[in-house]
Amino acid sequence: MSVVEVIEVLAQSDQSWEDATQSALTAAAKTVRNIQAIYIKEFQAVVENDRITKYRIDAKISFVLDGS
Repeated sequence: MSVVEVIEVLAQSDQSWEDATQSALTAAAKTVRNIQAIYIKEFQAVVENDRITKYRIDAKISFVLDGS
């Protein structure tokens, strides 16, 4: 039987929500092993002069604990 832990992370990008998601995953992978999934809980955009300037995500990352 495996035990899964979930952490919540926030990330932003100047390019896209997909890029923000990849940034969150890449940053988490530096200290977390056995990542199994990322769930995007919320999307947000910052608008300046009628243009999106920042793409933000609130995500949950699931990973299997070592030894479980």
